[in-house]
Amino acid sequence: MADQDMMKRIAEALERMSPAPFEAPDFDSADAFVWHVSPDRLEPVQKVSRVALELLVGVNRSRDTLLENTLQFADGLPANNALLWGARGMGKSSLVKAVHAEVLNRGKPLKIVELQREDLPSVSRLLNLLRGSEHRFLLFCDDLSFSHDDQHYKSLKAVLDGGIEGRPDNVVFYATSNRRHLMPRDMIENERQSAINPSEAVEEKVSLSDRFGLWLGFHPCDQDEYLAMIRGYCNAYGVEIDEDTLWAEAIEWQATRGARSGRVAWQYFTDLAGRKGVTLD
Repeated sequence: MADQDMMKRIAEALERMSPAPFEAPDFDSADAFVWHVSPDRLEPVQKVSRVALELLVGVNRSRDTLLENTLQFADGLPANNALLWGARGMGKSSLVKAVHAEVLNRGKPLKIVELQREDLPSVSRLLNLLRGSEHRFLLFCDDLSFSHDDQHYKSLKAVLDGGIEGRPDNVVFYATSNRRHLMPRDMIENERQSAINPSEAVEEKVSLSDRFGLWLGFHPCDQDEYLAMIRGYCNAYGVEIDEDTLWAEAIEWQATRGARSGRVAWQYFTDLAGRKGVTLD
């Protein structure tokens, strides 16, 4: 009897320790969600941090391609997974969020779900949840990359290939990365030189990027594009400044940071708006 009581107490303790079954949220409550683990949950985001699509300068081709692909998907048509790669701060993640907003503005229902790279091992659980919904989802992972001993890339294949079940028809995957092949070039070369079979050593990881149907490259902007970005922000938010002052301040700002990009342009504009007493809500 004592043994039975002890087993009962152990079973009850284990039941208390185990997480409650995960239930899908009310997807109609928001257009954006963030996936968290431990415990698994989808947190709704009522206000997404993003800029308008028309304010993204110098990415016209990538903008048009990604928008068309996303509209196809929102309409229930075939669409490709997309990898946005290239120079940092040039609007890769901003474009994904802006395209999502534009699709919504056109009256097409589409949910965006942000997934962190470190949570990729849980992606199969997330896909099973989304698979059972009537909604369509843009699964988004920002700043995706892998190191030589990183096994997370195997989980990513569940999104891109889907195994025997296939990727859910109502899910498309967009990722951003500073690296075209999702891993450093020097790491690729090192593995080729040290492996018994050099071609097989890196093929599995390098070929991962080939599983994206769309590759959209982003390159550093020139000075005219940099200034055009800032002028566009000024016009959109009603910040008044003469051209000579804008030119001098913006050039000095980028010089102190040793870089010129869309992110640097926004950082200067944020400082300018603050000095002018203009809010950015």
